[in-house]
Amino acid sequence: MSRLALASCAALLLGLGAAPAPAQVKLGVDVLLEDRIDLVEGLRVGLVTHPAGVDSALVPTIDRLAADERVKLVQLFGPEHGVRGDIAAGEDVADARDPRTGVPVESLYGARRRPSKESLARIDVLLFDLQDVGARMYTYISTLGEVMIAAGEADVKVVVLDRPNPLGGLRFEGPVMPKEWESFISWGPLPMTHGMTMGEVGRFWRDAQGVECELEVVKMRGWERGMVWEDTGLEWIQSSPHIPHPVNAHLYLATGAIGESFEGIHCGVGYTTPFEVLAAPGLDEHELSEAMNARGLKGVRFLPFVGRPFYGGQEGVEVRGVRLVLTDERVFRPVRVGLALLSELHGQLGDELKLKSERAFAIRWGGLDLLKRVRAGADLEELEASWSGALRGFEEARREHLLY
Repeated sequence: MSRLALASCAALLLGLGAAPAPAQVKLGVDVLLEDRIDLVEGLRVGLVTHPAGVDSALVPTIDRLAADERVKLVQLFGPEHGVRGDIAAGEDVADARDPRTGVPVESLYGARRRPSKESLARIDVLLFDLQDVGARMYTYISTLGEVMIAAGEADVKVVVLDRPNPLGGLRFEGPVMPKEWESFISWGPLPMTHGMTMGEVGRFWRDAQGVECELEVVKMRGWERGMVWEDTGLEWIQSSPHIPHPVNAHLYLATGAIGESFEGIHCGVGYTTPFEVLAAPGLDEHELSEAMNARGLKGVRFLPFVGRPFYGGQEGVEVRGVRLVLTDERVFRPVRVGLALLSELHGQLGDELKLKSERAFAIRWGGLDLLKRVRAGADLEELEASWSGALRGFEEARREHLLY
């Protein structure tokens, strides 16, 4: 049962009436089909989407478009995990045919990362409907950039059906990715969290990456920048296999950027708590939880954790560490929490904290300078100061692309 449902039940039992419901945000796909059908009516339509691409009533965008007589859905494009979500993380997506609609699917996650000239020649307009998690290293915003490049070259208009940033639209933090470390994991000059919707990221890509593309964003209705996912009144559909609930989106960067950078570190992937824990063999879970709670980080508490992952690099190995419990999503800062965790891990493990590779760290954290500072004992304020200049530059560049 969700926290909203529990609060409502508790209020009724106490005779206080139902708790106020969050606002119902109207998604870009709803606005398109209700008020902006002119963008697709009578045209051959392509669609980039995945299982989280649903309308406000949880009907998949694929199925809504395929059933709408005003729309000619002729081509689908599959990002990481595929249009129906049946592909594991990191596995190539194959060209196929959607079994439900019969529409051909072209892979955007494999040997090809952008639509082919042949597929773009079959369409007049390309819709983009992916749910992001607000993190630079999530590949869906990279896919948007690649799609925009290919569509621009083919003179095909891109229409982004906008969706909420689950972390909200006010806060952004972390090192801004320099050109030398850009990759499909971190496609352009964003900090680790960016505080933009997918449509706003598309507008940012045009300037920051010099992408020449006709772009239109179908804005949401009812979404405000201060909203985190829990304020939207929308149900969360997992955007990738290890983001099954909103809490996993909030915690993704706090633990995932560490787990994907270092050997032997378990970030909950392979257990029942993806991105909700950080653990390793040899850690003292009580010492770590006490040290993290003593830091007074906003919006989160830390509990001792012991477990044996069911799959992944630590399959069957006992790991010890902390479980992160969100207490206030609106003030929680995932990058700051991740830095604190990284510093405490280094304090406990020392030289035993080994990188998977320098590249694995650099393409997530924006280079190797941050790790050098952590190993030298820099505190959180010093670490955050190291990227403050670049972050101010991003804030200025970001401002003109905001839509809400």
